[in-house]
Amino acid sequence: MSKYGFDVKFKGSFDNAVTRVTEELQKEGFGVLTEIDVKAVMKKKLDLDKRPYKILGACNPVLANKALTAEEDIGLLLPCNVVVRENEDKSVTVAFMDPSAVLTLVEQAGVHELAAEVKGKLQRVRDALK
Repeated sequence: MSKYGFDVKFKGSFDNAVTRVTEELQKEGFGVLTEIDVKAVMKKKLDLDKRPYKILGACNPVLANKALTAEEDIGLLLPCNVVVRENEDKSVTVAFMDPSAVLTLVEQAGVHELAAEVKGKLQRVRDALK
């Protein structure tokens, strides 16, 4: 996908993808703190009609606490964003921020190992959606 994320094509509807990814995140200890409905925002603010697109701000409190303990300003890089988007052909993609890529910016002991742990959890969520 990119240098900062990884994704999966979801076999099902957009709404079902949002539900399933939320459920799978919970199995890995994540909650969804924020849900931004980009389609609705673009319609309201710019009167643009866009395809369904949601940004889910996922957080694992135990791992977030470890990160914040290691580096107070790491909150600038949290939470882990997950995007659920409908493509032009009506297929659905679920994309995950790669915490290892983002947290390479942090030069604090233990943060890279923590990023690898978070990435592993997000990859398991991705794999459960296949």
